[in-house]
Amino acid sequence: MSAAVLTGALVLAGCGSDGGGDGEGGISVSGAYMPQPVSDDMAAGFLTIVNDSGTKAELTSVTSDVGEVTLHETADGTMEEVQDLAVPAHGQLVFKSGGTHLMFDKLKHKPEQGQTVSVELHFAEADPVVVKMPVKSATYIPKTGQ
Repeated sequence: MSAAVLTGALVLAGCGSDGGGDGEGGISVSGAYMPQPVSDDMAAGFLTIVNDSGTKAELTSVTSDVGEVTLHETADGTMEEVQDLAVPAHGQLVFKSGGTHLMFDKLKHKPEQGQTVSVELHFAEADPVVVKMPVKSATYIPKTGQ
């Protein structure tokens, strides 16, 4: 029964709810979305990872069935791929336009507005988290400023 509750919590978290931690690693996700790609083979993804635990979490990779996914940071107008990202204890990691983001490459198909893209976040010492990212308009700007 707890597996069903955990699965439901992760699905809700991926849909952008303000749900709490997952009970295991204290990791939850909110505000996930992908702007509709303008390119046929590349896209970006944004979300917020919240770590309610007392231990730093390390995001080591992201996978998706729509294509390859890499972690990127933008600093001083320059985008760089990074191998991992820290989610501070009792803190959050915000992926936003012009900052830290997911980069989808070699898309198997171009996601369209209204569809959902599934991604799995992998952590060094926490269970993976599955996130459903709704595909929004290419010009979508979240109300949270993400």
